Amino acid sequence: MSHEHVSYLELLARGAATEAYDRPVLLARASGAEPEVLAGLEEAKQLALRVRDDLEGRRRREAELSALFATAHDLAGLRDLDAVLRAIVQRARALLGTEVSYLSLNDPVAGDTYMRVTEGSVSARFQQVRLGMGEGLGGLVAQTARPYVTADYFGDDRFQHTGTIDSAVRDEGLVAILGVPLSLGSQVIGVLFAADRRARVFEREQVALLGSFAAHAAVAIDTANLLAETRSALAELERANDIIREHSAVIERASEVHDRLSELVLRGGGVHDVAEAVSEVLGGTVEFTRTPAGAARRSGGHAVREGDDWVAAVSAGGEHLGALVLRGRPDLDPVDLRTLERAALVTSLLLLARRSAGEAERRVRGELLDDLLDAPDRDRRLLRERAARLRTDSDAPHVVLAARIDRTGPDDAERPGRESADRQRLWSAASHLAATRSGLASARDGGTVLLLPLGPGEDATELARQTARHLGGTLREPVTVGASAPVRDLLDHPGRVAGAYQEARRCLDALGLLHRAGEGAAAEDLGFLGLLLADGRDIGGFVERTIGQVVAYDRRRGTDLVRTLDAYFASGMSPARTKDDLHVHVNTVAQRLERVGRLLGPDWQAPSRALEIQLALRLHALSPAVSRA
Repeated sequence: MSHEHVSYLELLARGAATEAYDRPVLLARASGAEPEVLAGLEEAKQLALRVRDDLEGRRRREAELSALFATAHDLAGLRDLDAVLRAIVQRARALLGTEVSYLSLNDPVAGDTYMRVTEGSVSARFQQVRLGMGEGLGGLVAQTARPYVTADYFGDDRFQHTGTIDSAVRDEGLVAILGVPLSLGSQVIGVLFAADRRARVFEREQVALLGSFAAHAAVAIDTANLLAETRSALAELERANDIIREHSAVIERASEVHDRLSELVLRGGGVHDVAEAVSEVLGGTVEFTRTPAGAARRSGGHAVREGDDWVAAVSAGGEHLGALVLRGRPDLDPVDLRTLERAALVTSLLLLARRSAGEAERRVRGELLDDLLDAPDRDRRLLRERAARLRTDSDAPHVVLAARIDRTGPDDAERPGRESADRQRLWSAASHLAATRSGLASARDGGTVLLLPLGPGEDATELARQTARHLGGTLREPVTVGASAPVRDLLDHPGRVAGAYQEARRCLDALGLLHRAGEGAAAEDLGFLGLLLADGRDIGGFVERTIGQVVAYDRRRGTDLVRTLDAYFASGMSPARTKDDLHVHVNTVAQRLERVGRLLGPDWQAPSRALEIQLALRLHALSPAVSRA
């Protein structure tokens, strides 16, 4: 190998600049080398330069491929679509060394392509431009799926120029543009561009390089889209799972409500049991009220909102029975609303069932009392069995009470049908009272008759007063009640019930004559009038109640108060004439009368009391049994 060839190999080995390859030829010419030698050196130089160009091209392609692979690797690691798109235009700009790079995506719905992301752009109009298919260089690439390159955009007539696109390109100042398709199989999803603001020729290798990069970029975009869709699907699935879990919880809660309400109905629970159960399930406070709001009445069975509360009407057959009110839950989902409405329906069924059972029981109680009053000769064993089924203690002393509504004032004028309605209301209230006290009640003689047991320490008077107060408060009307003396062994002697009823009726009439409407009393409370009304004519009891303390005082102390009282009334209540009749000093009369007042009370000389005392004195004098008592 000649010395000259060795020189060129050394130049190639160290990567010398192009100018260095002229030096061997110049040295040979300066030394006077033969033409053949110079020709050989020139040929060797050209051969070395060709080798150098090949090596440079290989190194450049190797560097480009390395950059392409590194870029594809980086893109493969990105998951967010926006990050992928930004990385694509940044790497495209770096690979080709251009001033601007940008990317547009096809819009299948609008049928055009739009600018998605840019790198190095300064024009807002350019960054927002949209290209119809076939318009501009990018529209042509998107339509044909082939790369296009122009060294002078405005002087190139291969593609359709439009005023909008040209204005945007002119604002950006672009001259040389290279566009390659972003393709997935046969589908073009967009265009990748590299551009300069000066005239530039893009070599074939650069077009191929950007096309290869676009292929990797399209896969990265598709992957990012798939990941985004997957994440969206997972999010939707999670939301669906949340909804399913929520619905499952709602269904479970609704099932719990159904089971609890069914259990309540089966075991005979009441309205307040329903309210308590629904309160626990709905997490609020549910109360039953007898007066639903107007909106609830007109809701057609649906729960309505009243301020921060929810109200569900309790009704049946057009009759409003009340409402369930939920407090503490201003926001309710549809299932919870249905739960409240179902509870209102169950409540109405319970109320109707209880009303039907109550009415049936009241009828049975009334029938038993009617038999005691009208047919006392019925089989006593059957009467006792019927009383036991009604949980009536027939062995306890009972009182017969006669009750009626008494009105005073401007409402006394009866409207048509009012008397019948009053009787029905009174019977309903009396029947409820009788059921709560294990007694009996029946409608009779324009009013109501009750047969109630006496409680411990209770007497007929107190029972009559309590009954008048209770019925009057329930009906908001004055109710007058007359009571009989206690009746014992009523099932062994059922005839006593009818007699006691007549006594109670006479006492009721007497209260009316005495203008004591709205009160309750027994015959024993009416003094001598009660004595006259009573069938038993309890003379001893009347005397004992009226002057018993005076008689007892005389018996214990050996005094003469009874005789003094008799003389006092006989003398026209004159102490002076009394002392003459008794042959004592007037002061003695005064002292005795003062003692009487302490025993009988300060009103003993009132006309009504004085009349009763005089009658008791006469009966006391006529009754040996009483005198000896």
